[in-house]
Amino acid sequence: MNMPSQMLTVTDHNRSFINMTYVYPVVSRRAGGVSVGINLNPNNACNWHCAYCQVPGLVRGAAPEIDLVLLEAELRSFLHALLHGSFMEEHVPAGVQVIRDIAFSGNGEPTSAKAFAEIAERVVAIRDEAGLADVPIRLITNGSLVDRTYVQAALKSLAAAGGEVWFKFDAGTAADIKRINGIDVHPEAHARRLALCASLCPTWVQTCMFRWDGKLPSGEQVENYIEMLELAGLVALKGVLLYGVARPSFQPEAIHLHQLTAPELEVIARQLKEKGLTVTVSP
Repeated sequence: MNMPSQMLTVTDHNRSFINMTYVYPVVSRRAGGVSVGINLNPNNACNWHCAYCQVPGLVRGAAPEIDLVLLEAELRSFLHALLHGSFMEEHVPAGVQVIRDIAFSGNGEPTSAKAFAEIAERVVAIRDEAGLADVPIRLITNGSLVDRTYVQAALKSLAAAGGEVWFKFDAGTAADIKRINGIDVHPEAHARRLALCASLCPTWVQTCMFRWDGKLPSGEQVENYIEMLELAGLVALKGVLLYGVARPSFQPEAIHLHQLTAPELEVIARQLKEKGLTVTVSP
C-alpha cells in the first residue's frame, strides 16, 4: 500500500491519500477519530451541486458501475492495515487513533450507485469479518434517492447491522435549497424523504450553516428550516449534526461563503434544542 508520510488532519479529506479507488481514510471532526471512507463516486459525479462542496471538478451525474471485487479487496486490505499495521502510528494524530466508523461518503451521492444494496451488505460482512461489529456503518447522503426500492433495501440492511444515516437538510425553502444545494426541490418533498429514511434506519440530520455574502442566516430562514424538520417528525430523528465550513469549497459559489463562529452556530443550535432535538455543533 503506497502512502505518503504526512499525517491526516481534519482539514484535509484527500480521497487519494492511500491511492485506492474506493477506500480512503479521514480524521473526522464530527466522528472524533478515523473514518474509513467508501467513495462510490470516483468520477466526481453528483446529482446535487452544494455551494460548500470540497470536491474539485464536480460534475452532474451518478456513480459509475462499481467494481465490487476491487472494493472488497481494498476495504479488507485497509482495515487490516489499521488494525494490524503501523498506519495509525504513522498517519493519525495521537488522541484520535481509533476507528470511529465506516462511512459511505465520497465525491458524489453514494446511493446513486445502482448496486448500493449489494454493496451495503458486503461492507457489513467485511466489517464483521474484521472483528469490528461494534463500529457503525454510516451513510452520508443528500437523501434524494430514498424513494428508490434498492436504497430502501440498503437502509434496512444498515439498520439491522447497527448503522445509521446522516441525511442532508440545509434549508427550508425551495429558493434557499436552490442557492445552497444547486437543485430544484420542494422542501416538503425532501421532508417526506427524511421521514421515510428515519422510518427505515436511525437517522441524523446533517446541516451546514454559514454566512452568505457576509450575512448570517436570517431568523426567517432558520424558522423555515426548523419547520421542515417538524414536518418530517422530530421524534423520529436521532438529532441534528450542525456544522460550518471548516474546509474550502472548490465550487464557484465559494466566493459567497464565510464561516460562522462557534457562538453563532450555538444560537441556531439552541433553537433546535428548544424543539427537543439532540444537537452536536462542529464549527
